[in-house]
Amino acid sequence: MENIFDVVIIGSGIAGLSAAIYSKRLGFNSIVIGNEPGGTLMNASLIENYPGFSKISGKGLIKKVEEHLQNYNPNILNDTVEKIKKQENKFLIKTKKEEVLGKTIIFCTGSEWKKINIPGEKEFLNKGVHYCALCDGFFYKEKTIAVLGGGDSATKEAILLSKYAKKTYLITRGKLNAEPINIKKIKKEKIEIIENTEVIEIKGEKFVNSIVLDKEFNGSNVLNVDGVFVEIGRTPISELAISLGVKTNEEKEIIIDKESKTNVQGIYAAGDVTDNQLKQAITGVGEAVKASYSAYKYLNNKKTLRY
Repeated sequence: MENIFDVVIIGSGIAGLSAAIYSKRLGFNSIVIGNEPGGTLMNASLIENYPGFSKISGKGLIKKVEEHLQNYNPNILNDTVEKIKKQENKFLIKTKKEEVLGKTIIFCTGSEWKKINIPGEKEFLNKGVHYCALCDGFFYKEKTIAVLGGGDSATKEAILLSKYAKKTYLITRGKLNAEPINIKKIKKEKIEIIENTEVIEIKGEKFVNSIVLDKEFNGSNVLNVDGVFVEIGRTPISELAISLGVKTNEEKEIIIDKESKTNVQGIYAAGDVTDNQLKQAITGVGEAVKASYSAYKYLNNKKTLRY
């Protein structure tokens, strides 16, 4: 093995790319390993809460971050990490293509869409069942769509889909719980909110044609729709960290302190994979910066760092 890296950053979303910028600024020999450049932010059609940009797409923001990172001649490996082993005071990271050694690790592995786990969801995947409005909303021009979920993400998905669809339902098993600004927006669109209701089955022939509700709506518990977009939250991708003894909460989110440290010396985490309740691009960036500084202090035996 030719190269030993000071920091191995696993994940190439906005948190991973930000960790790469700051680790390079601190003089680290670092590498970013990820198989999905930009991460889930690439699917965000519109971002209005990232300082410095009143409005920008997820792809646009990632492009800006990547351009910034290129100033530091980064090491980026587009690959999937399959296994990590502790090797004396270092970590052996095995990917599909090669192996690298790291003195420290920053997990920026993000999360993946949660499944609703009802009959028809698997059977009609990409045949009317989807998890990304930006990716697949275009195919539902002048059609009827149901968005399942009651949080801010589901609300934003419904707003985007309403630009294509002739009718959009937002179905939540509780009360709608979104930012006030997005609730105002949703009321202006052709979106009908169905609260305190669960979808218990997705039906169709070759493609989705209806969903079954657990209670009647407008006199029937069957609602005719052409597509179903599921947005009920995300599951953290933390298995690799767990295999190294990193502690997680009940949701399997990596537990970090205010300096982005985990319970395992030399391992840090940032972004949607952590137990920070606020899952935003800006908070992930902040955690990534702190993780980089914490790794710097650890490798240089410094108790404090002023920058």
